[in-house]
Amino acid sequence: MKEKTMKIGEEPIFDVKKLGVSRILILGLQHAFAMFGATVLVPLITGLSVSTTLFMAGAGTLLFHLITKGKVPAFLGSSFAFLGGYAAVAPLIDDKLPNTEMLPYACGGVFMAGLVYVVLSAFIKLFGVKKVMRFFPPVVTGPIIISIGLILAPTAIASCQKNWPLAIIALVVIIICNIWGKGMVKIVPIMLGILISYLAALLMRQVDFTSLKSADFIALPLHMNQFAKFDISAIITIVPIALATMMEHIGDISAIGATTGKNYIEKPGLHRTLLGDGLATSISALFGGPANTTYGENTGVLALTKVYDPLVMQIAAVFAILLSFSPVVSELIRSIPTAIIGGVSLILYGMISAVGIRNIVDNKVDYTNSRNLIISAVILVCALGFSQVGGISFQVFDVTITLSGLAIAALSGIILNAILPGNDYVFQSAETNQL
Repeated sequence: MKEKTMKIGEEPIFDVKKLGVSRILILGLQHAFAMFGATVLVPLITGLSVSTTLFMAGAGTLLFHLITKGKVPAFLGSSFAFLGGYAAVAPLIDDKLPNTEMLPYACGGVFMAGLVYVVLSAFIKLFGVKKVMRFFPPVVTGPIIISIGLILAPTAIASCQKNWPLAIIALVVIIICNIWGKGMVKIVPIMLGILISYLAALLMRQVDFTSLKSADFIALPLHMNQFAKFDISAIITIVPIALATMMEHIGDISAIGATTGKNYIEKPGLHRTLLGDGLATSISALFGGPANTTYGENTGVLALTKVYDPLVMQIAAVFAILLSFSPVVSELIRSIPTAIIGGVSLILYGMISAVGIRNIVDNKVDYTNSRNLIISAVILVCALGFSQVGGISFQVFDVTITLSGLAIAALSGIILNAILPGNDYVFQSAETNQL
């Protein structure tokens, strides 16, 4: 096939429809491979079902494409931003076993967080994106994202302490692949880090295959005992995280637009992409899956291949759904030692905070302005300080409500931004290449 030189904004180098079925399937499998490592990491850390997670990632992606009229080449995988919420509501038992009693309540909180996307989507449709986003400027969302990673940091270290050599192997492989890797090696450093450190664990006889021996080859990925349950404390703890993840969503959509040369915030519209992401998150949580989010890994694949047709993402979604029907795959993933997950989490949690820093830098938040300093300072201290003491608990009638450090920080930042003079933030929806 003859190639031609292409500038950003023109049609992709390859016409997907002329590639043939086999090549299209390979392109879709490549995107599935790119998302796989990060997507399954969330259930490994939280105790959620890997099979359910894969199924909901695929189904959520297809729903997103339906709502956005098949115009945005995005894949929706597990969101890391909600890990702090899961850790607060349903911490793992003995650092490994799922907290089956509390996980459904955490899912209930994530379900409600997804509905916040739906509400914001409606407001954007009614009032326009600039008026709504004035309440969520980078001076608020940046420190919240930074706090998410810092709050989770002790969990990563605790996991690494189970076996530091394995944790370091995973960490080093990820760094080497990300900095010096070429092609797909650079796109999937997390998966390679897990695979190579897992091989080392096999050689060190640190892998337990007990559960794998009894696993079925085929089974339904959804389980009744994992469906969401609702508790006011869990909801209040987790819902404020949506304020940060919605900003992350806007950044991701802008990044995809910068890659393809199209303004997806304008068309099909930010209200549609938010609606798709929010509904995918709520439906996933309702059936016991994690929150969904648009994946930067797949955006990297877009930039590498120059194939921007959303069809390849839809094929990747189908692959994810097919994999979800194999419990053997789920149990094989669960056999990964805790220390390896700790090594991956060590860099992953730091990257979450780094995204918050990038949010602040890219939007040129002025910290010579005392107003901005105060807002950021209060958010950071509330998030980290109250997380250390277990948040704040109080009674409302017969219900005990607990606000996590992150929830207190988010509410404090939004209120301060609203009442302090000098809020001159203007959301620039037309500039897709700003991030």
